Amino acid sequence: MASQTSTTAAPAKKVSTRSSLAERLRKLKKNRKNSKSAGPKTFSRLYVNGVVTSYKRGKRITHPNVSLVKIEGVNDRKTTDFYLGKRIAYIYHCKARPNKRVIWGKVCKAHGNSGVVH
Repeated sequence: MASQTSTTAAPAKKVSTRSSLAERLRKLKKNRKNSKSAGPKTFSRLYVNGVVTSYKRGKRITHPNVSLVKIEGVNDRKTTDFYLGKRIAYIYHCKARPNKRVIWGKVCKAHGNSGVVH
């Protein structure tokens, strides 16, 4: 006959209750308050300025639905790769209304070797 060995399973970990979650949140809030006195916050800018230079065009035909945009700080074709697929917002003021209007677009490809994009 084969000998049988009894194995005892370790007790399962206790699932955290709402009270322990509330305690953790309180501690996090206290730590945030204390960390504010450490120094000023630094903010990162999530946009880059650009200039609409013209429409996409050939010798005779212009394509008014495709604008060429020169992005600030982009000077060659390799650095345009980062902006491919990113959204562009053309923000302008309307005379009839006091608020601003926005036309949205997307960077599709590079145009030439100087950092201009479609």
